[in-house]
Amino acid sequence: MVKRIGGQRRKTRTIFKKKPSLRGKFSLTRYFQTLKVGDQVQLGLEPSIHKGLYFRRFHSKTGVVVGKQGRCYVVKINDLGKEKTLIVHPIHLIKQ
Repeated sequence: MVKRIGGQRRKTRTIFKKKPSLRGKFSLTRYFQTLKVGDQVQLGLEPSIHKGLYFRRFHSKTGVVVGKQGRCYVVKINDLGKEKTLIVHPIHLIKQ
């Protein structure tokens, strides 16, 4: 058998990179933000925090908050005509 190469963050060197001037501390307001069911959000990654991270295909997609699961939010997005559900930490969500 051939061993599978790569994991979820494979080929994400440029897509998940921050500009050098923005490296370091992250926004605590975004980390602790509260969202309501029905809010529209955009998936915007914070690379320094790996908790509650979504798959790279969904980067910068827009979705709707459907519920809450622990600290994370359940977000429904449309991926090429199919409705998909993601569980995302609030630091990776930008309220629209």
